[in-house]
Amino acid sequence: MQGSIALFFSFSDWSDRLLASADGLTQPTFWVAAARIIVINILLSGDNAVVIAMACRGLPPRQRFWGMVIGAGVAVVFLVAFTEIVAELMLLPYLKLVGGLALLYIAAKLLVPDDEHDENEVEAAAHLWRAVRIVVVADVIMSLDNIIAVAAAAEGDFTLLAIGLTVSIPMIIAGAALFMALLDRFPILVWLGAALLGWVAGEVIATDPAVVNYISGAFGAEVAERVQVAAAIVGIVLVITVGGLWRRSSLAKLRAVESEQHVP
Repeated sequence: MQGSIALFFSFSDWSDRLLASADGLTQPTFWVAAARIIVINILLSGDNAVVIAMACRGLPPRQRFWGMVIGAGVAVVFLVAFTEIVAELMLLPYLKLVGGLALLYIAAKLLVPDDEHDENEVEAAAHLWRAVRIVVVADVIMSLDNIIAVAAAAEGDFTLLAIGLTVSIPMIIAGAALFMALLDRFPILVWLGAALLGWVAGEVIATDPAVVNYISGAFGAEVAERVQVAAAIVGIVLVITVGGLWRRSSLAKLRAVESEQHVP
């Protein structure tokens, strides 16, 4: 593990890998593999498009595009840069457990309406970067499992990995834009999106190596698989319940503030 991390931060190792990867750019097999990575990432990134749409839905129309582009772009940069090290960190106990709990919080928070604010540039920018932070954190957490599949398809080729993930960005953003348009027309989809994120969070927690090893050792592998489904369902219930109560409390506070402002 320590040796892998040292290599990750080694400039000479990165330059050697980039030069070696560049030699394959003229080979048809390189672009076939790149297409395979693009397809894999799109198939595995449906939930990423949902969280991008939900995080950016409260932005002013002119900032929605930039929220989606910047959020998805930064997330992919993180995934490209840290694929190898994150793939190894995934094997450490409790990492996915912590990430899953963070994703539960993010999913519940997405159900809560933003506070009323003046539409000046400083506050608008603050909301934009808040949406970007949500997108980046949630995308990285949800993409831990995606990393394994994409890294396997890249077979250690850094250039191939970078091209495949980067080309996927416009397609993920298009999916997010479509879902955001549906959110504007059908608000109930906000709850369905939050439920999806709760399902993902539950699965992330249940597939943590520490959790899997404990349950498998005590009750067997079959029970561990059932626990994953149960944890996903519990994740949905937690997000909808906590997010719903949080949303109700926030709306009550907003109504109280509005009533005070209208008192002569």
